[in-house]
Amino acid sequence: MNRAARAFWLDSPGRGEIREVDLPEPGPDEVVVRALYSGISRGTETLVFRGGVPESQHTVMRAPFQEGDFPGPVKYGYLSVGVVEEGPESLTGRTVFCLYPHQTRYVVPAAAVTPVPESVPAGRAVLAGTVETAVNALWDAAPLVGDRIAVVGGGMVGCSVAALLARFPGVRVQLVDADPARAETAEALGVGFALPADAGGDCDLVVHASATEQGLARALKLLRPEGTVVELSWYGDRKVGVPLGEAFHSRRLTIRGSQVGTVSPARAHRGYGDRLALALDLLADPALDALVTGESPFEELPAVMPRLASGDIPALCHRVRYDDPAAGTHA
Repeated sequence: MNRAARAFWLDSPGRGEIREVDLPEPGPDEVVVRALYSGISRGTETLVFRGGVPESQHTVMRAPFQEGDFPGPVKYGYLSVGVVEEGPESLTGRTVFCLYPHQTRYVVPAAAVTPVPESVPAGRAVLAGTVETAVNALWDAAPLVGDRIAVVGGGMVGCSVAALLARFPGVRVQLVDADPARAETAEALGVGFALPADAGGDCDLVVHASATEQGLARALKLLRPEGTVVELSWYGDRKVGVPLGEAFHSRRLTIRGSQVGTVSPARAHRGYGDRLALALDLLADPALDALVTGESPFEELPAVMPRLASGDIPALCHRVRYDDPAAGTHA
């Protein structure tokens, strides 16, 4: 078996490179995975790429199989889908999801991979980590039948939340974003769309995922009295003003943080594995293909990442395809 691999590293903020890797021999409880696809979530990964992780968050922000340290050199990523080439008989030949960086092949404990259901194409399975974030957010938010809900911020996380909310009976869901092009995504997901100035108010719940001060202020304005904003945005090293004056207190509004690093206290009896398996099951819905808005070969990552970080390539989830000789032909 060929033990050579290639990995994408952030050499220094704003500059990436592909490095050769020698894989270790797998142990009895490990698997060798050949990558088919990986995903880039523009929010977190481009923040890492530009060196924007605050020093206070260097430990919290570590990915499960990260190598190196922030701000760099660091190998970072967590949305990998591949085929098990070696390992336990129950996994060999299976398509699996793993929280691994962008690398053509890798060796991990068998417990670190989750089989992808046959109903979910490998290319869509890269969304599992983001849908898992949405699952955790909705465990925190606990929406009820018939709720009026707005999702402010039509990025990858916000769209994933909106897509799951579209399945709730009797719920009015509106995706709110400053980019009119997000209307097409909202339609594909089966939810309403509005520009910030046109969004419907009197919401029982608002999920905020725009990572902007303006978005958070608008989210609070959209609430009914005693309503709740669930804050999913990751601001990195930016200072953020929160409008707590005017009627914030008299309307008894709530801002609640939600982060995927901890399983929601509302489902504390469920483990990380259960949550990820649920996310993969939910990906059987082909409507979620609307979240993958670009694709490029692995070898082009050093050129693609700066363009994603600058916004030159607009994307929700940008998918990386592994079809170079070191990875084998993708499926």
